[in-house]
Amino acid sequence: MLELRHLKTLHALREADSLVEAAERLHLTQSALSHQFKELEDRLGLSLFIRKTKPVRFTSAGLRLLQLADSVLPQLRGAERDLARLAGGTAGRLHMAIECHSCFQWLMPTIDQFRDAWPEVELDLASGFSFAPLPALARGDLDLVVTSDPVDLAGITYVPLFTYEALLAVDNHHALAGKSCIVPDDLASQTLITYPVERDRLDIFTRFLEPADVEPAQIRTSELTVMMMQLVASGRGVCCLPNWALHEYSSRGYVTAKRLGEKGLYCTLFAAIRADMLDAPFMRDFLLTAKDTSFATLEGVSAAKG
Repeated sequence: MLELRHLKTLHALREADSLVEAAERLHLTQSALSHQFKELEDRLGLSLFIRKTKPVRFTSAGLRLLQLADSVLPQLRGAERDLARLAGGTAGRLHMAIECHSCFQWLMPTIDQFRDAWPEVELDLASGFSFAPLPALARGDLDLVVTSDPVDLAGITYVPLFTYEALLAVDNHHALAGKSCIVPDDLASQTLITYPVERDRLDIFTRFLEPADVEPAQIRTSELTVMMMQLVASGRGVCCLPNWALHEYSSRGYVTAKRLGEKGLYCTLFAAIRADMLDAPFMRDFLLTAKDTSFATLEGVSAAKG
């Protein structure tokens, strides 16, 4: 009764959030995709999702099939990966850099899985704190860069990985801890703790403070997330981090996480890749593994659009 195509289409609908975009991703017409879902629902005698909702809301039956898809589709890719390796073309190079320390939380498990699956691929990892990784990617020194700040460069393609909310961490007894949300003026009297990168690469500046023409009272830097959390918890400043990076600290009552603005500050993480590398089997597999790992390990991320 169930077929792999059903799981793939349901998985695509969850990522796309609409029938129109899901059909585009699957190279189908919207009518053909709607017919496929209707046929499956008729077979099952159950609805899989609620029509005309955005984002798409899945029924209990739809959520159960998505659980199956999350289990089966990675296994299918594993088999396809093994077959591709048997057919040749497994050798290559994947030198990458990341532009945020908090990415290590999900990137390291991804790299471990990738290394086991593609032992012939030369793998190397660098931090993007001490150099400009995107120009290095364009030159061919790197093969992939994880970034939230895409720059228009010839020959570079940005593949969206996932979307997350940036939150402000404050001391539990801080005056801002009781506010429903943070506005830019709230930070005018605060010490803002950031990673040691240029401010034009930090969303708290480019998308929150600078549009409101607000400058924090002081800026302090730290390379380690845990050190930033210790400084915040001891009342030495506030800092902006992805929701997944803050979750393990806020969930244990170590610090308080606050929304930036009434609607929140949402960002998308991308994998920047040279266009000629997109079709390499090991590159495609790395991107899929990265998405699977991030959704399995990170709290509060959602499917990226693009």
